[in-house]
Amino acid sequence: MTDDVVRVSATAEARAFLAEIRQDHPDVLFHQSGGCCDGSSPMLYPADDYIVGDHDVKLGEIDGVPVYISASQFEVWKHTELILDVVPGRGGMFSLDNGRERRFLTRSRLLNGGGEACAIPTVRPSVTLA
Repeated sequence: MTDDVVRVSATAEARAFLAEIRQDHPDVLFHQSGGCCDGSSPMLYPADDYIVGDHDVKLGEIDGVPVYISASQFEVWKHTELILDVVPGRGGMFSLDNGRERRFLTRSRLLNGGGEACAIPTVRPSVTLA
């Protein structure tokens, strides 16, 4: 990206988890999954095991680790900042967070100080018609 917009960031917990994984795998990269087998999780790969495609967009870096997303997915999310976080659970099958009982999770918020991009809708009680 050539603009000065922060398109990707990470929580302190995600940065600490990334540092832990990098002790075993120093040269890594993130690719925001498009939702196939492992949902839409940020996937962490050894840098030499993943070929960045011609249509992938580099969103930025987290502690020197590049973060990519497909161009088609970027078009959908171009108005959001992606925030890498960590939650309990298993990582994606091919992601380096797998087997560590924690996994990376992408949260988002609208760029330019906006609120959450994917707010949880308010559920209204259903009405029964007589």
